[in-house]
Amino acid sequence: MSNSAKKEYLNEIRKRYFTAIRTEKSHILDEVCTVCNYNRKYAIRLISKKQKPHNKKKGRPRKYQSQAITLFLKDLWVLTNLACAERLKAAIALWLPYYQFHSSNHLTEKDLKLLSEISPSTIKRLLRRLKSKYKKFGLCTTKPGSLLKKQVPIKLNQWDESRPGFIEADTVAHCGSSVSGQFVYTLNVVDIATGWTEQRALWGKAKAGVFEAIKSIRKALPFKVLGFDCDNGGELLNYMLLEYFTNKKRPVQYTRSREYKKNDNAHIEEKNWTHVRQFIGYQRFDNIQAVSMLNDLYQTQWRFYLNFFIPSFKLIDKKRDGSKIIKKFSSPMSPYQRLLASEQIKPPIKKQLTKIFNSLDPFVLEKKMKNKIKIILSLY
Repeated sequence: MSNSAKKEYLNEIRKRYFTAIRTEKSHILDEVCTVCNYNRKYAIRLISKKQKPHNKKKGRPRKYQSQAITLFLKDLWVLTNLACAERLKAAIALWLPYYQFHSSNHLTEKDLKLLSEISPSTIKRLLRRLKSKYKKFGLCTTKPGSLLKKQVPIKLNQWDESRPGFIEADTVAHCGSSVSGQFVYTLNVVDIATGWTEQRALWGKAKAGVFEAIKSIRKALPFKVLGFDCDNGGELLNYMLLEYFTNKKRPVQYTRSREYKKNDNAHIEEKNWTHVRQFIGYQRFDNIQAVSMLNDLYQTQWRFYLNFFIPSFKLIDKKRDGSKIIKKFSSPMSPYQRLLASEQIKPPIKKQLTKIFNSLDPFVLEKKMKNKIKIILSLY
């Protein structure tokens, strides 16, 4: 007897079995065991088993079936430059209050509740099919500054990385495939404790231009600079900056990395990629007009978008277990959120930052940023 025939037979037997008295049930079981060649206990389980609809799937029912939720996550993912699921989860609370003003996609109260509870793994599952459809928006130009190497100490993790004010700096060359001639540089600065970044565009990397850019960045930072670390390039390792940082009543710790050891500047090297290259790319900017256009972008929408609305991870522990290195990260937070959580930041500064945050709209910032970047890239 085929399996399908046995199922049909059992369906007919089941109707008799549940209406029969005890002695009749025994005779029915004998009949089933003889006809189907089943063990008696197995026959009892099959007959007693409730039939399930064929189209019913196993497991718990899906919660996140709403198209509105998937569309919101897709929009947010694109707007945050394809952030990972963990960072996207942290960004939901920052962007969601402004979403309804910029999208026709309607989120119900149930959708909002589900978005507050959603996990990174669920975000990954919902966005899996979209990952192949979207993509994110060089050359070494470091000239050694050897004269000061004996006067500027090497930094090897002696800073308090939980306190805002200790920064790393580096220059990013927008030279395309050639370093000949004059072209634009971006001076990139990051605070190690909070991830707060500032950028300035330069025409070439003359010491005087870099010096003025650093002074401008220092005024824009919402905390005092306590330490300044750079690589061994002459634009950042020179007597002008040495005097600027050290000849004060409260001198700034002026340190440098080891030669040919990029990991000594891991924080800024990472931001060179995520905060400059992913937006501007590797194109050559050899038009001096781009300097003022980039500075207008960096000092307006750029800094607010990255520092207030883009969460990032922070490494809090790292240890070696045999051949493996186990890293532990804090929950993703934006630099603004880390400043609010810091005990070293005074209440008036926190109040001022909160006032700025409440005046911003991330959707407007992102749109204006994208338009300005398109205009800059259209020059070349």
